[in-house]
Amino acid sequence: MAIKALINGKVRAGLSIDDRGLQYGDGVFETIAVAGAGPLCLDEHCSRLREGCERLSIPPPALPVLCAEVALVSGSSSGPGSGSSSGSSQGAVVKIILTRGAGGRGYAPPAEARPNRIVALYPWPAYPPEHASAGVRLRFCRRRYGINPALAGIKHLNRLEQILARAEWRDPAIAEGLVMDLDDNVIEGTMSNFFMLKDRVLLTSDLHACGVRGVIRQKIIGLAAGLGLAVHEQAISQELLLQADEIFLCNSLIGVWPARMLADRPFKPGPITRRIRRALIGENAIIPPC
Repeated sequence: MAIKALINGKVRAGLSIDDRGLQYGDGVFETIAVAGAGPLCLDEHCSRLREGCERLSIPPPALPVLCAEVALVSGSSSGPGSGSSSGSSQGAVVKIILTRGAGGRGYAPPAEARPNRIVALYPWPAYPPEHASAGVRLRFCRRRYGINPALAGIKHLNRLEQILARAEWRDPAIAEGLVMDLDDNVIEGTMSNFFMLKDRVLLTSDLHACGVRGVIRQKIIGLAAGLGLAVHEQAISQELLLQADEIFLCNSLIGVWPARMLADRPFKPGPITRRIRRALIGENAIIPPC
């Protein structure tokens, strides 16, 4: 039987009810796409996991151990860039969760953390193929992100802001909601980062105070110069965003989704969005859309 999950490297294991990930959301996580070539952007995901551990003062797992466990659950023969997926023909998803471990009651962390590590395999999400080709409808969320530079950028386990924002709509025609901070700057989607194109310049939100620094977001910033594009990370208001020539969302699983509607303003999937998607596919950073 295929291995679906490992807890601290073991197939049949459990977690204490005192685990601080469960009690307080005290930990970090990563969500990784797996294709025929193995886990995509594994080095980048592990790097962000390590940064999150450093910010939270949680001892990070040894990289060889983590890569071996990702390979084992995903059916890959080794670490990044090799092996085959045990998921569907489209791909599969590996999620890594690292908690501080058990620590009893109270917020004070234990003097010596004993982290718990979960590596689990999930099916590829059934996103409609037209999201990547025809684009998606977006909305602005009413919920606002709080300002917290100490946690900005990392994927910590406290996702209540995203959960409350995503709970604002049930309409399946709306694929994603964009969330603002307390100063009304548009920060990101509930599950994605975004870019806007204006006069052949890519703009994306400044994430120094809140939001998640997505792996694919960083890949796009790194690829932009080679595509002849300047990138600015800055404050982006609703008004500025609605003036965009193109808007697209990105993350490790959706790849790149162009916007076709935001706040009743229509957009068209544009040539720059398509170029960026092709570049990411060429870099083996995302799985090609069906």
